Amino acid sequence: MEFSWTALLVICPLVLLAGFIDAIAGGGGLITLPAYLAVGLPAQMAGGTNKFSAFCGTLVSTIRFLKSGKVAIWAALCSVGAALIGSALGARLALWVNPEILRWVLVGALPVIAALVLIRKPGEKADPEVMGIHKKRTLLISTVIGLLIGTYDGFFGPGTGTFLILAYTAICGFDLVTASGNAKCVNLASNFAALVVYLINGKVLLWLAIPAAACGFVGNWLGAGFAIKGGSKVVRPMLLVVLTLLFGKVLWDLIKGAL
Repeated sequence: MEFSWTALLVICPLVLLAGFIDAIAGGGGLITLPAYLAVGLPAQMAGGTNKFSAFCGTLVSTIRFLKSGKVAIWAALCSVGAALIGSALGARLALWVNPEILRWVLVGALPVIAALVLIRKPGEKADPEVMGIHKKRTLLISTVIGLLIGTYDGFFGPGTGTFLILAYTAICGFDLVTASGNAKCVNLASNFAALVVYLINGKVLLWLAIPAAACGFVGNWLGAGFAIKGGSKVVRPMLLVVLTLLFGKVLWDLIKGAL
């Protein structure tokens, strides 16, 4: 694809918005990937270019969460290692199982998850014992979360960061902001692994990816600060927005596939 000011004008604002949302509640790819496809990029080039801007933006938000102390380091590291293994397993699984099955499961599950987010009101602060994360139980649970959701990411993908946040709060007992910080660490690792593959195979359109990455940088920086300062009052509504977008996308894909 040749240089296009129109593509830049469409993509850059959307990447900034997606970075802001993604830093808070995950799900930025639900906005950016369709945008890259809409301006005419082939699917693989859209995926690679999207990963470039996503990695740069996620790096910024991860650093900001780390500097604020809103990451449970050892739990995050366990999740990162397990997620990388899970992602590879999920990619293999996608070769054997029809992802359409998972779409139907998500259509039924997402409204229930959204209802649970509305009902459950996690506190602004994490349990001090949980945040002392040298406990074997927390590390084990974080490993299982990374493995399972990493497998989902490799198999299907959309909403991975959002599901990580929900799992960290519901199972590990982290507050929403710390859960967001841990989710960023896992996303950063998975984005890096995918980006390396895309770069090696020449599937990144740099004239579009670099300006988009700069916008993602700004969006993620602002979003991370917004989440850190606003706490669960900010993260919970944004989670619901992302879950609604994810539900709409999955339902649309099912309808489109049936036509």
